[in-house]
Amino acid sequence: MSHYVERLNYYAPEITTAITQTSIMLTIAMLAALLIGLPLGVILYLAQLPGTYQNKRRVTLINSYINIVRSFPFLLFVIALIPLTRLLLGSAFGTYPASFPLSLVAIALYSRLVEQVLLDVPLTVYELAESLGSSTWQFVRYFLLVEARSGLVLSFTSVMISMVSYSTVMGMIGGGGIGDFAIRYGYQRYEYDIMYTTIIIMILFVMFCQFVGTTLAKKIDKRKN
Repeated sequence: MSHYVERLNYYAPEITTAITQTSIMLTIAMLAALLIGLPLGVILYLAQLPGTYQNKRRVTLINSYINIVRSFPFLLFVIALIPLTRLLLGSAFGTYPASFPLSLVAIALYSRLVEQVLLDVPLTVYELAESLGSSTWQFVRYFLLVEARSGLVLSFTSVMISMVSYSTVMGMIGGGGIGDFAIRYGYQRYEYDIMYTTIIIMILFVMFCQFVGTTLAKKIDKRKN
């Protein structure tokens, strides 16, 4: 036990750095999912309503992006994006460049989940908004998102948890992170107690995210208010 504590203290700075790197990658990816993925999901939903936002070319483009990214093996996706990442960010290695492919995946995942959540909103909500003479923006802002807010929060939580798993791959392009630390310092050095410690940290983080997301979703659930 004393040897484990000594090793844990020895690796504490690296663990702190790894947690910071994972936090940066997740923050950037989830901001991208919220700021880009949410609007894309709304556009896909609106395109399925009569006479609101019909643009087949735009919808086909968005659907193609989502389907390609979601079906692409993530490791190969990261490798394939290295030239583009280097072109856009000046480097393909590091925590911030690693956030780029992670963000693209988060956007695709959340867009599709947003569309599915919005499709569960009763059509009567749209009919009510239309009868009141609401514009498309007013319908989305004051009717659609309010009605679907609980499901959107749960979907966002699911994407964040998925990103924790995806972030473990980012070590291959120098992104670091807690998963990369577990592999390099725990598995490759045969220090399995350190590896399991970092795994427990990841599990606790996922459980915390799920708890916060579920609690918030229940609190803002319109059907219970």
